Amino acid sequence: MRLRVLVLTNLFPTPWDPLRGAFNRQQFERLGQHHDVDVLTAVDFRERMGAAKAEVTADNLRTDHFTFYYLPRIGRPLHALCWLLSLLAQRRRQLRAANYDCVLASWAYPDAVAAGWLARRLGVPYVVKVHGSDLNVQANHVLRRVQIRSALRGAAAVVAVSQALAGKAAALGAPTGQVHVLYNGVDPALFSPGPRQDARQRLGLPAEAPVLLYVGNLKDSKGCLDLLEAFPAVLAAHPDARLVYVGSGPCRQALLDRATALGCIGQLQLAGAAPHEALGDWFRAASLLCLPSHNEGVPNVVLEAMSCGTPVVATRVGGIPEVLPALAGLLVPVRDCAALSAALNEVLQRAWDSDAIARQASAFRWEDNVNRLAGILCEAVAGAPAAARAAA
Repeated sequence: MRLRVLVLTNLFPTPWDPLRGAFNRQQFERLGQHHDVDVLTAVDFRERMGAAKAEVTADNLRTDHFTFYYLPRIGRPLHALCWLLSLLAQRRRQLRAANYDCVLASWAYPDAVAAGWLARRLGVPYVVKVHGSDLNVQANHVLRRVQIRSALRGAAAVVAVSQALAGKAAALGAPTGQVHVLYNGVDPALFSPGPRQDARQRLGLPAEAPVLLYVGNLKDSKGCLDLLEAFPAVLAAHPDARLVYVGSGPCRQALLDRATALGCIGQLQLAGAAPHEALGDWFRAASLLCLPSHNEGVPNVVLEAMSCGTPVVATRVGGIPEVLPALAGLLVPVRDCAALSAALNEVLQRAWDSDAIARQASAFRWEDNVNRLAGILCEAVAGAPAAARAAA
């Protein structure tokens, strides 16, 4: 059965943020090989007012965007309603004429809440895909939690990127039989082991010095500042070590200021954001990847680093312990800079089996992921009449 699928999300590349949601892009492009998939991306009105940064194209998909209008800093419990009204004001006729079989909402709030209302309006089933902080953070607020719970209960299925997140979805009210754990995949054409020296030469990194790598948004909740606080203890043991951040975000200046205060600005490199297809060399060049997030689902950078044979130091949050065994790295408590420093030094001192790490990551295949997602969507459509009766 070939489906006509509408994907609604804020997590997908747009001309204003062309690197956003690379994991969704990879998944949806592969889904589009087997089904007719339209991706409609919400763009924050403040971002939309800025200049476009790059053209965005996607294989096997029809993509478009709409502007999400809301009241900044207040009215968070109304964001789902604002999301839906923004969408309908700009795309109502298109949505009515498309005759979709189902809706896939990627992100719980406000996206999935609004998508659930839209799906009922269109008379089609919807599936919710949850990622991490959309449940771990957003659902901690009472008025948002009520809306998220309703969206999960009304969904034909809920797709979680980790077992921990699946448990959170069930605790919020999603029927356990309709919650599916679906780990993200890795593209082995981009992420595989290779000579470290060659990668360092291409990136202009020192040939022998330890290189600690962070890849992701420069946000406090991602632990980027915690990593910097832990770095001086690494320099005490490895004076030539370098700390490299690949990404952009609001903490950039704070990192520079704090590195100056700590006296390690000379060993800090802020490389800026990089295209997804360029990350393989960064992972191969690194001595380790560190992601000390405060909350997570299963971050793809962990899987991609492992696929390159690179050990990982990460916090024991979300689904990270489910995918990072002892043979591939170390786990530390959240916001524990002393433990983080010790783990970083231990990883730098130990010999790691890169081939074993890469084999561990080979279990995470996009082909398996997309086949299961397609099956979940087909089941949602096949069971739509029964689901509608149950909801009524």
